[in-house]
Amino acid sequence: MSETVASAAGHPAIRALSAFLRPIAFTTPLRATPVSAWKEHLPFALNLVATLRPRTLVELGTHAGDSYCAMCQGVVLEGLATRCWAVDTWEGDDHSGRYGTEVLAGLRAHHDPLYGAFSRLVQSTFEDARAQFAEGSIDLLHIDGFHTYEAVKADLDGWLPKLSPAGVVLLHDTNVREREFGVWRLWEEVAARYPHFEFIHGHGLGIAAVGAAPPAALAPLWSAGEEEATAIRSFFFGLGQRVRAMGELQRLTAELAQRDGQLAASEARVRELEEQIVTASMAATAVAASRRR
Repeated sequence: MSETVASAAGHPAIRALSAFLRPIAFTTPLRATPVSAWKEHLPFALNLVATLRPRTLVELGTHAGDSYCAMCQGVVLEGLATRCWAVDTWEGDDHSGRYGTEVLAGLRAHHDPLYGAFSRLVQSTFEDARAQFAEGSIDLLHIDGFHTYEAVKADLDGWLPKLSPAGVVLLHDTNVREREFGVWRLWEEVAARYPHFEFIHGHGLGIAAVGAAPPAALAPLWSAGEEEATAIRSFFFGLGQRVRAMGELQRLTAELAQRDGQLAASEARVRELEEQIVTASMAATAVAASRRR
């Protein structure tokens, strides 16, 4: 190892990143839909599951399921015994937009064959689903429902007793200050009370250890100074941009294939019409010739 490489490896920011980073972060997420605002955090979701190794994982607000499926993918790749639950009405709201049954149907088609053995999609309100979980039983809770301050605070307050002593909460959209989004307000309160870390990109994602025994595996996040935090944020921002770019490439490729199909269909129709014209012309010529006779 050269002196330059050795010096870089010993840098506090690199050490902090290396202490938290897992190879799974470089894995391509199997689900990255066009509607998801979570794309840029999917590498972190994979890495978080591999690092935290939760026994019980719950997501409140799943929509198309990109974040949830990434965490389930992490469970499979790491060979964990984690039990997972996604809770949503799958009807939408004023922030996500209203939608029909096709969203849940599409998610089930992807989810069930891959993750059905250890994961459940629970179509319910958050409040009604809460009774299914014992107090102190959840190690990782992701809250991504209706985003007003009042709604997300009620979600956190209602589910907080369900978190284990090592429980970790994820709050999405901590960096959105429009359309009555109020997660940022709640995040300020959470960050003042618990060990925490925040990503600014991808609408913002906050991670907080809300139990009495913050997991040591995430200590590189809780203890990161400004330089270390910048390194961690920059690294996962780069991985997130890669996922976003791959998604855009897939979208454009599919769009091009669709247009190629439309062009092929149009060309076939043109050939059909040309053949009809030739046939009609031949028939007209025959008729005219018979009349001359």
